[in-house]
Amino acid sequence: MKTILNVEGMSCEHCVKHVTEALKGVAGVKSAKVSLKKKNAEVKHDDGVSPDTLKAAVIEAGYSAP
Repeated sequence: MKTILNVEGMSCEHCVKHVTEALKGVAGVKSAKVSLKKKNAEVKHDDGVSPDTLKAAVIEAGYSAP
């Protein structure tokens, strides 16, 4: 399954790495590709992972996911 999240608050590659690590830390996430330019994250994950769980990981990392 694939989910694309908007991510706001990133300003550099360190931010991208931080969001990527936060998303990869969610159980069931297979991969996370975060784009500073597009201000989003493309996450491939198991069916049991909800978009709200992914958003919570982004928010916990200090960014917003509207």
